[in-house]
Amino acid sequence: MVASLPDAVRSLVADRAELHRLARAQGALRHVAMLVARGISPPEAFRAIAAELGTLVRADCTAINRYEADQSATVVAHWSDPGSPDVITRLSGRWPIGSDTAAAAVRRTGAPKRRSSEHISGEIGQWARSYGIGHIVSCPVWVEARLWGEVAVMFRGDSPPPHRTEERLNDFVELVACTIAQAKSRADLIDSRTRVIAASDATRRRIERDLHDGVQQHLTSINYDVRAAVSAVPPDQAELKRQLSSTAEDLSVVLSELQEIARGLHPAVLSKSGLDAALKMLARRSPVPVDLQASLSGPLPEQVEVTIYYIVCEALTNVLKHAHASKVHVDLSRADGQIRLSVSDDGLGGAAVGHGSGLMGLNDRVDALEGTMRLMSPAGEGTSLQITIPVKAHA
Repeated sequence: MVASLPDAVRSLVADRAELHRLARAQGALRHVAMLVARGISPPEAFRAIAAELGTLVRADCTAINRYEADQSATVVAHWSDPGSPDVITRLSGRWPIGSDTAAAAVRRTGAPKRRSSEHISGEIGQWARSYGIGHIVSCPVWVEARLWGEVAVMFRGDSPPPHRTEERLNDFVELVACTIAQAKSRADLIDSRTRVIAASDATRRRIERDLHDGVQQHLTSINYDVRAAVSAVPPDQAELKRQLSSTAEDLSVVLSELQEIARGLHPAVLSKSGLDAALKMLARRSPVPVDLQASLSGPLPEQVEVTIYYIVCEALTNVLKHAHASKVHVDLSRADGQIRLSVSDDGLGGAAVGHGSGLMGLNDRVDALEGTMRLMSPAGEGTSLQITIPVKAHA
């Protein structure tokens, strides 16, 4: 029994080391999974995954590579141990995967592979050996049943990586795939929402044009005819004149209401005179005084202009209905490829997106343009709506 004691101690030490390794692995996975779940950008997620993975398997460097159609790969994220040279910098961008690299073997088989650098020929083999990289382990990244790329870990020196390295990579590979799928889902959602909004705006324009060119013009013509008939009524037909006059007034009211409906569907002034004129018209028509400051250099994409118009229109409507404010400030500017819009008032505050204010639809519009909308409305301190929309992608 005494002779077996060292073996028992070694077994306990090994078990303890394995528990520590598992704890570290779970902690690293949990940290990255929380970042991915929060919806951070793919580049940020990839960098976090590369760093956590490299630290966990004690690699000298890691890389996440996307396969391209021309037998090359693009480095989308990489990490190097602080004590090792940043060997990936030279490969940043595209690099040829060759025929005998771990990346090439993964692409052919769709299964994890490892390679010794002494068995890699060409430029990649020379690059690996020049930095002292002895071994590379690579695992495939599958996204929706398609081989998207690989995650590679590299080790300097002659000692081969631990035999469970591929197993440890697999969990992180799943996070890479999840990040890519999440980004694709968001992109698909934005594209779908953009198409819906664009179709809705086109329908609004068509209805507004039909109302203006059809019903509105016809009612205007009838109104003129009725007023002409009023003028032609003989003096002894006072009751007829009164009825015709009343009809003419009713027609004027209907025309005014129709014009308001048409403006709500799609502002003709926006199409004819541009955003600046449309915003000035909104400011003039607002019962609450509006301080409008707009500094734009050149026109904007149509969807951006329509979105800005509706935001200002909805915000001014909310001020009139709910804020009980004495003034409104509207600031619009363009800088660094972004549109920044601010609408603020000195009213009661307490507004919230989704509480019947109409702001939910505006948020959808802003989101469809990959912008951000922030509402600040503390009770008793007024309301401020802050919008940022990138314009380069929509130019």
